[in-house]
Amino acid sequence: MKNFFGLLLIFFVGESIMAQPPSKSGSTSYSFINYQKTFARPQEALKRKEDTLQKQFAAAGLAWPAKYIYIRSFKFDAQLEVWVKDEISQPFTLFKTYRVCALAGTLGPKRMEGDYQVPEGFYYINVFNPQSNYYLSLGLNYPNASDKILSDSLRPGSEIFIHGSCVTVGCIPITDQQIDELYILASYAKDQGQDFIPVHIFPVRFNKEKSVKYLETLTKDDAGLKKFADRLEDAYDYFEKYKQLPVVMIGPKGEYLINDAPPKKQKGEEVVTKQVKPKRIPVAHIVRSNLNPASAVHQWPKFGKDKDDLMKYLDKLGKELATFLPEGVTKSYIQVEFIVDKDGVPVNFKILKGTTDEDLMDELITRMEKMGHWQPALLNDKPVAKKMIQTVTVEK
Repeated sequence: MKNFFGLLLIFFVGESIMAQPPSKSGSTSYSFINYQKTFARPQEALKRKEDTLQKQFAAAGLAWPAKYIYIRSFKFDAQLEVWVKDEISQPFTLFKTYRVCALAGTLGPKRMEGDYQVPEGFYYINVFNPQSNYYLSLGLNYPNASDKILSDSLRPGSEIFIHGSCVTVGCIPITDQQIDELYILASYAKDQGQDFIPVHIFPVRFNKEKSVKYLETLTKDDAGLKKFADRLEDAYDYFEKYKQLPVVMIGPKGEYLINDAPPKKQKGEEVVTKQVKPKRIPVAHIVRSNLNPASAVHQWPKFGKDKDDLMKYLDKLGKELATFLPEGVTKSYIQVEFIVDKDGVPVNFKILKGTTDEDLMDELITRMEKMGHWQPALLNDKPVAKKMIQTVTVEK
């Protein structure tokens, strides 16, 4: 995979950082670590843990403090690893594995606010919060560029943290003693110039048979989730082989692409291909071609008069469709893609994920066709077509 023209590199989008020392031109009298010491919790954590960490590094033959750290987490296995190194060209060395002490959601990426999902994918730390409600916390740049394409357009969710206190509704919690250590390690790395501390979140350990089998049961009938998990496995395999971070790119449809991913090992000499019957994709009655929706706009499409009108409409729709849920299903998050054309007409509806029940899909699209006109998106003050992704929560 040598040519990535037209793709997006995901790790180099700057974001605001809490507990960041204010910029003072020409001043060298303070550092990020010194600034953290002005807060009670990091200061206490350093008193408790810095000496212990130095001794642990010395016992492992590692230079203190680490100039570079890398964090990877495994949802099903409930583990968070911390890897360190002192020079950019060196391979990473595993320093410690922490137990993730509370779990929420299931395997698969986060795609909307309130789904209780822990994200999966490739992120970096963009927030140091020394006054967190959960003791100390390190925020991730969710939604990243991929999530912004694939997730709910208006409610993708936010505020995903690695934090203490062992409670979660979609974050990665570890104990207070452990977040003490991780917060110190991350602060020292940032202090020495690592502005983008990578955090990779995987569904499972891809070298653990029990975990992989569980993932296979979830993806066997979901080609989209299988493809997504395969790309994460590419990144896992690359790091396992080289102990260096892969180059992660994002394609035009939001898909992850891993540069120079090693070939996957076959389980046997014969590769068996499974014939999958194509799923029936409901199509709205209003279908327009050659729309060429804009990838970026100055103003997004607007529904109704109030900013909450769309959410109210979708919530009401979800309740009305509850009777269409299949037997044994009480709740479903259905992701719908459509285009608001430049005349404000919503067209080209299709179901992306959340249900395979044809009656429910057809009824949902039929009703959304009648949702009414929008104010179209604007680009340079001119109306343009824009693709939307919305999630309808259908619940009995």
